[in-house]
Amino acid sequence: MTRRPVSLTVLFLAGTVMAALALSSCGKSGSGPQDGKTDKAAATVLQLAPEDLLTLSLGTYASGPVITGSIQPETRADLRAEVSALVLQVLKENGESVRAGDLLVRLDNTSIRDQLTSAEEAARVAAQSFEQTERQFQRLKTLQAQGMSSLQAMEDAEQRRNNAQSDQVAAKARVAQARQQLQRTEVRAPFDGVLSDRKVSAGDTAQIGKELLKVIDPRTMRFEGLVSADRMSELQVGQTVNFSVNGLGEKNFSGKIRRVNAAANATTRQLEVLVDFLPGTAPKVAGLYAEGRIQTGSVSSLMLADSAILRAGDEAFAWLVQGDTLKKTAIKLGERDARIGEFMVLSGLKAGDRILRKTGSNLQDGQKVQLVASAKPTVPAGALKAAAAAAASEGK
Repeated sequence: MTRRPVSLTVLFLAGTVMAALALSSCGKSGSGPQDGKTDKAAATVLQLAPEDLLTLSLGTYASGPVITGSIQPETRADLRAEVSALVLQVLKENGESVRAGDLLVRLDNTSIRDQLTSAEEAARVAAQSFEQTERQFQRLKTLQAQGMSSLQAMEDAEQRRNNAQSDQVAAKARVAQARQQLQRTEVRAPFDGVLSDRKVSAGDTAQIGKELLKVIDPRTMRFEGLVSADRMSELQVGQTVNFSVNGLGEKNFSGKIRRVNAAANATTRQLEVLVDFLPGTAPKVAGLYAEGRIQTGSVSSLMLADSAILRAGDEAFAWLVQGDTLKKTAIKLGERDARIGEFMVLSGLKAGDRILRKTGSNLQDGQKVQLVASAKPTVPAGALKAAAAAAASEGK
């Protein structure tokens, strides 16, 4: 009989639970209900491990102009209809990868193919006419040299030959134009990339200039931001920009200024700034909103993560541990450093203060705290024996 291996789940303790409560019993003072009140013999105690606490120290706040904008590809193309025709087929969907030269949209080419056939026939007739007038001209030229034809007849033949040649050139040009129009009924990808926006479907009528598709190259993403013109004197090519991108969680990005536009927007009075991502860090999705700060200087300040801040309306608090007591302390916050995602602490705390790393809804001002050692990972009782038994069964 085949034995199935026993699968074990080894549970480890992930640290001390911050809100472990030790409740003690309450007793009555005195021998009788003299005033109807009872005193608490012990209060609720909050047990804290070292990893639950954060000791404040001076950090560095990167100062500089705020920049806002969006993530856009440098290589992008809006493919538009160059002929008026019915859309027969759209071969790619949004998000699909394309290679340079791939057929994306096919338009109806019936009328254009008829025009090409007519132009080719006219070119054939023009070529025959030119050949005929060329032979006549050469024959009269020979006769005129022998004195058997007049000079006027030869000049008339030369004129007819030249006119036929012009007609032939014009006919060839119409053939080339018709072939070009025929090629334009097939819309192809101009480069390797991704189809980002499909505008038409089979059955639509495409007029000249109508947008059909958008193709982008996600490998060329950049931050196209706007900065107030009041801060333009602080901007320089090569400066570091720290910013966050909506939709990508709390991840922070960094880049370098590539170019600062020489003209401000006439309506918003903002300057466009192009920022290159650090190699290998650019997202693959275009159009996401981004916000950050251009690092033009830095100051020393206490910095506090958002997880350690308790907010109540416009006010902010932190849970300060003073000896064996938890104190709810009002603090004043400054700007947020987009580089590390932390806030400046302007007042309420000082370097060396110990605060809770994360706030909780069940904490109380004045609550007693008790520092305990970090719990070590333990193996549940019997797990080692079960593992040994499983190993033995697998070996049989």
